[in-house]
Amino acid sequence: MKSFSKISNAPVTDRRRFIIGLAGWGLLLASPPGRVQGRGMTPMPAVSPAPTLRLKDGDDRIVDLAQYKGRVVLVNFWATWCPPCRKEFPSLGRVRKLFKPGEFEVVAVNVGEDPDSVFSFAGITDFPIVFDRDAKAMDAWAVRGLPTTFLVDRKGQIAYRATGGREFDDPEIVATIQQLLKR
Repeated sequence: MKSFSKISNAPVTDRRRFIIGLAGWGLLLASPPGRVQGRGMTPMPAVSPAPTLRLKDGDDRIVDLAQYKGRVVLVNFWATWCPPCRKEFPSLGRVRKLFKPGEFEVVAVNVGEDPDSVFSFAGITDFPIVFDRDAKAMDAWAVRGLPTTFLVDRKGQIAYRATGGREFDDPEIVATIQQLLKR
């Protein structure tokens, strides 16, 4: 068992994983059993361009958020060791199927894990899973806990944010996506 002092002397990425893990457990424990995960997404107070997101997928192909300009994109930062992430993950595929591929996309950004671990959990998906192995994208997007999700509008601007677990096929979130598609 590691003492806290050993964790505090660990490399930055290990400390970040530890803190994010605690945040994930805190979100899980703060919800009473049987409670539905958070609902809806919070509009951004000031719409700003989405940070660069250019990462490799499991086949070492580059997935670039810029290639989805003109579409609404749901960008989800997650990890397999995060209980709320695991719970919400199936809803990413369900919401993806509700919209046309040329209009809406989901990009799942796994933080700090290897493809084998991720794909043994996720299996085959209808949306790209990319790997932020050094957490630089997480920092650029100002992610402070997992899961964190953004809705990027057709112009490439962050329009909504959600921290904590969600069911992305919830009618409130689906309506938000539909609103962004109409803009």
